[in-house]
Amino acid sequence: MPNIKSAIKRVNIIEKKTLQNNMIKSSYKTSVKKFEEAVVAGKKDVQVLLTDAIKKVDQACTKGIIKKNTASRKKSALTKKFNAMKK
Repeated sequence: MPNIKSAIKRVNIIEKKTLQNNMIKSSYKTSVKKFEEAVVAGKKDVQVLLTDAIKKVDQACTKGIIKKNTASRKKSALTKKFNAMKK
């Protein structure tokens, strides 16, 4: 544990930021999983789940959780799965 007051504050801030980052990462992974499960099951509300998953991926990218190219790659893969299911 740090002894200096400012270092103690930084540890507290890092813990809070880590929790926020994990929450965002978890929510985007969950929405992607829900979309993929709906595609496999052939459900009707896949379009809504796709938009939600893309929104969550964009939010994670904006917050710096994932990189821009990773977000683009994930959105592209989701869209390809949706289009393949639609055919």
